[in-house]
Amino acid sequence: MKEKSIKRTDVNTLGEFGLIEHLTKDISIKRSSSLKGIGDDAAVLDAGMRKMVISTDLLVEDIHFDLMYSPYKHIGYKAVVVNLSDIYAMNAIPEQITFSMAFSSKYSVEAIEEIYEGVRTACNLYNVDLVGGDTTSSTKGMTISVTAIGYAEEKNIVYRNGAKVGDVICVTGDLGAAYLGLQILEREKQLYISHPGIQPDLSKAQYLIERQLKPEARKDAIDYFRKNSLIPTSMIDISDGLTSELFHICTSSKVGAFIEESKVPIHDDSQMMALQFNMDPITAALNGGEDYELLFTVDEKDLEKVRYMPGVYIIGDIVGKEDGIQLHTTGGNRHPLKAQGWNHFEL
Repeated sequence: MKEKSIKRTDVNTLGEFGLIEHLTKDISIKRSSSLKGIGDDAAVLDAGMRKMVISTDLLVEDIHFDLMYSPYKHIGYKAVVVNLSDIYAMNAIPEQITFSMAFSSKYSVEAIEEIYEGVRTACNLYNVDLVGGDTTSSTKGMTISVTAIGYAEEKNIVYRNGAKVGDVICVTGDLGAAYLGLQILEREKQLYISHPGIQPDLSKAQYLIERQLKPEARKDAIDYFRKNSLIPTSMIDISDGLTSELFHICTSSKVGAFIEESKVPIHDDSQMMALQFNMDPITAALNGGEDYELLFTVDEKDLEKVRYMPGVYIIGDIVGKEDGIQLHTTGGNRHPLKAQGWNHFEL
């Protein structure tokens, strides 16, 4: 009797976001209290006068962090901050988190205490309460899950789908530094594996390494929006690279975008390090990821408010969908952009 062949599709053919879309395409919202489900930086629930904004993330050992160069305290701190960034990307204020861990017997009580010290430090800095979580055993390594809960008035919540033709495209802070920091750490790791006696000298790359190991969420930007009655038309945090996040906004909003290469903010240290790696700095800025800056669009009428916003750069314009998503190079050419950010399934 001939056995029926079973279809097997490699998840790499879909990628992270393609897989999410594939798995959730038939899921529909049934409860009136579920205002926004899958498809943005966070879900939005009706909680009465204020709306509740919820996001969750997983961090997996050897995928999202490497113990050869990631201090335990930094792991806990970063796990919290990357979740808070999603809440800020909705123009909401995070107030609580839950923190869960699965870890193997190789971890000591002291190691877990260090991770929780990082969690407490982040909670104190961002004025967030740790209200629950879970711990369990793992056969190998460590997995961390954080859920962040925030609140906002419904009129202030910003989604990915609100960008419109004529809006200006803005970004907080510089881009590409976290990716280059990771390249430095990986290079030094390989040198150490090959020559265990070598001690890495990272003093000249402190800024880049800190951007990778200890990122910060842009609470200051949300505070500025509140104080200046500014509500972006769309917003997303830059976790997978500027180009990837811009594609999310444009796809959700059904628009195109022009980005000016000369206006994309790149730190001097990033410029120099990219060249050392024989890489075009703009490539690291567009596709690097893990910067956790905010990419947002604003109506032209709010342009003056943005001009006075500290550390914010105007990098382009929203155009019609038919014009695509393009980069205007410093040489005067136009190149279509492709989303090439971090793919969690490629190892």
